[in-house]
Amino acid sequence: MQETYVLAIDQGTSSTKSIIFDQNGKALFKASEPLKTHYLEGNRVEQDPEAIYQNVLDSVSKCVYGFKSSGGDISGIKACGISNQRETLVLWDKEGVPLYNAVVWQCKRSVEICERLKAQGLEEKLRAKTGLIIDPYFSGTKVIWLYENEPKIKKAIDAGEVYFGNVDTWLLYKLTGGKSYMTDYTNASRTMFFNLQEKQWDQELLWDFNLSGLNLPDLKPSSYHFGETTIEGVLNHEISISALIGDSHAAAFGEGCFEPGTAKATLGTGSSILMNIGSEPKRSKAGMVTTICWSVEGRIDYALEGIIVSAGSTIEWVRNQLGLFEDHGELEAICRSLDNNGGVYVVPSFSGLGAPHWDMSRKASIEGLSFDSTKAHIIRAAVESVPYQIKDVIVAMESDSGTPLSELKIDGGITSNKFVVQLLADLLKRTVTNIEIADVSALGAAYLAGLNASVFDSIDQLKTLNKESTSTNAGSGATEAEQAYLGWQKVIAG
Repeated sequence: MQETYVLAIDQGTSSTKSIIFDQNGKALFKASEPLKTHYLEGNRVEQDPEAIYQNVLDSVSKCVYGFKSSGGDISGIKACGISNQRETLVLWDKEGVPLYNAVVWQCKRSVEICERLKAQGLEEKLRAKTGLIIDPYFSGTKVIWLYENEPKIKKAIDAGEVYFGNVDTWLLYKLTGGKSYMTDYTNASRTMFFNLQEKQWDQELLWDFNLSGLNLPDLKPSSYHFGETTIEGVLNHEISISALIGDSHAAAFGEGCFEPGTAKATLGTGSSILMNIGSEPKRSKAGMVTTICWSVEGRIDYALEGIIVSAGSTIEWVRNQLGLFEDHGELEAICRSLDNNGGVYVVPSFSGLGAPHWDMSRKASIEGLSFDSTKAHIIRAAVESVPYQIKDVIVAMESDSGTPLSELKIDGGITSNKFVVQLLADLLKRTVTNIEIADVSALGAAYLAGLNASVFDSIDQLKTLNKESTSTNAGSGATEAEQAYLGWQKVIAG
């Protein structure tokens, strides 16, 4: 019997990764292709839509060729799943020609528009309908900016001739030769156009934004038959595009956040924390956004999401700007060389404080220094700021959802530091699990595509795959961690 495989495309901000997974969820071959981003004046961040598509083709070609060269049978590739940088948007015409560069999620050009929408009293309505806050991070205000500042786009939108999509929709449209114009619920929930309760595009909000003429993709579950493709002839047969999902949501699915109370935290430059809250959206009173966690046909799971602005970037600052250590391999030993943190805390609000505080005007600081403090105390305080912030978010999520955290699943570069992982477990008094798979967003996309294409039987089967995880439970340091966290709360409260 022929082996069957799933191709996962993880289209990120800085690169596209393509990975072929087998029917046991094991990665067999991987290729990556860097992607250029244009950082322009006025806090504008853009990418070329056609370059994004070509980047995907190059990445997939490299992966498929490498797999075939290593003895793999490409005829066994049955389906494709796509995870994508979430809030980056593309506008194109009826001929499939982009009308402007892709506006990247990092772009801040719509700050003034956000302030205007708040002044108009739209924040409460938007939060009630979409679960989001008014922020340049999300796609909607970027489209408003283009409508108001690019006459060609305004004219085309008013004429009903502009097609909108986040990167998932753009790639689907291109890969199917314009036959499929769809998105999934996770990507839709990042636009400011999507009504969480009704699971439809919200026409009232579109009217408020003067965007009623904008064409929007059909809405589908993350796991769905979106169309067929040969990926511009890279494959010698058509395969089903069977999953579209935002990258953070794909990571949650890949890490097994299948039940309410399970959460994932990506510990990178910043941190994205998603907690599955079940089948009904719940509004946050503590600075979270409500979003779709993931969906399959017949089931939609919702999530609360908390964004931490500075995580790994804080540690990089201590190394690069203060010069207090040279190698990340030193960090764990430095932290463990101290009995405690000595009352020293780093408040990492270099770009403001994110969830659940949302104090974007606050400046970073080092608190609690004395003549007894050493550079090791500052290093440890910077490292500890990551688990402290995650604890803040989890406490807020539990309060908002009424659902206690059952398990925290982690990924990202900082997870290699066992001091961080143990402190997290001690603070949360919950199991912290690292599945130790680098490309967990791609895995989530592969799982969802494989479910639709019958490569995998069920979510229950997925629970039995990739079990080589490392779990850490609260230990003897939990009481000390709790006392140190009380000090953190006092510092944060000012």
